[in-house]
Amino acid sequence: MTDLILALDVPAREEALAIAEACAPFVDRIKLGYPLILAAGLGIAGEIAELGCPPIADFKVADIPNTNRLIAEQVFDAGFSAIITHAFTGSDSVSACVEVAHKNRGECYVVAEMSHPGAVEFFHGGVAERLAETAVGCGADGIIAPATRPERIRALRKVIGERKILSPGVGAQGGRMDEVRALVDGVIVGRSIYEAPDPAAAARAFGALRR
Repeated sequence: MTDLILALDVPAREEALAIAEACAPFVDRIKLGYPLILAAGLGIAGEIAELGCPPIADFKVADIPNTNRLIAEQVFDAGFSAIITHAFTGSDSVSACVEVAHKNRGECYVVAEMSHPGAVEFFHGGVAERLAETAVGCGADGIIAPATRPERIRALRKVIGERKILSPGVGAQGGRMDEVRALVDGVIVGRSIYEAPDPAAAARAFGALRR
C-alpha cells in the first residue's frame, strides 16, 4: 500500500503539533520544511517522531559537499528519518547527504521534478532524467516526482527502477490520488489536510483512497 505523507507547512509550533497529533493515526510519515522549522526549530522533529510518524526533512539541500554534510548531520541528530536534497549541485554534493543518511540508518531522496507549474521550465524532460540518474549513481533511496504529471512519474520510474518515488502535488495542486497511487511509494499531501476544517478527517479520507 502506498504511504500517505503529510506535508506539515504550518509556521506555528503549537498548531503544527496539534495537527500532527490529530493526523498521526492516519498518516505514515510527516514531512517538515522550512516554514515550520524556521518557526519552531529542529527540535520539533523529535516531538513529531514520538507520535509514531517518522519525520522527513524537506530542506531541498543544495550546496557544496561539506555544507551538505554539515546540514545532514544536524538533520539526523535532531531525529529526522530522511532528508531531501537537490542534485543540480553535482554527484559529490548528493553523495555527502546519502552517506550521512545511511550512516544514521536514514534515507536520502533526490528532487527529480517538482509539482508546481513553473517546474517545467527547468525540472522537466531530459533534465529530470539526468537528476534521477544521479540519484541512482549516488545510491540515494529514491526521488521526488510530481503527482501533477503522472506521465513524468512513469518516465522517471524507468530510470530509477525499484528505488522509491515520493510524489507531492495531490490535493491543492490538482494531483489525483487515484492516478498516482499505483505508480509511487508515497503520496505527499499538504494543504488539503492541514487547512481542512477537520485535518484528521481529511487525513483519514486521503488514507482510504491510497488502497
